[in-house]
Amino acid sequence: MKKTLFYISGAMTLVWGISHLFPTSGVVEGFGDISSDNKLIITMEWITEGFALIFLGVLTILVTRTDMESKLSRNIFILISVMLISMAVLSLYTGFRVNFLPYKLCPIIFSFSAILIIIGMILRVNSSGMKK
Repeated sequence: MKKTLFYISGAMTLVWGISHLFPTSGVVEGFGDISSDNKLIITMEWITEGFALIFLGVLTILVTRTDMESKLSRNIFILISVMLISMAVLSLYTGFRVNFLPYKLCPIIFSFSAILIIIGMILRVNSSGMKK
């Protein structure tokens, strides 16, 4: 059960990251007539968030698959959760305020993914009988 939570979190984060890559040109066009530099910056930032989410999702899956019981794995899961929560807070104060559904989903998906990891870590500690 606990591994399933980590896999779901990793898969959700990975899929949401991949989904960021496809609409990039449409997002940039949505800003209207802006300078080439601004178009490149928006493109870079949009793709960077997608890559970051893909990385976090793959990392979650790989750590779960290889050695999720070590102290290093626990620390990696904590860092992934902190990053996802940080991204959720940032999205809550920026994209969530935009009247476009995918932007409003970001803080929800990031938070839910982090919560799944945290619950999985709690279950891991409780099932082992001691903190590792």
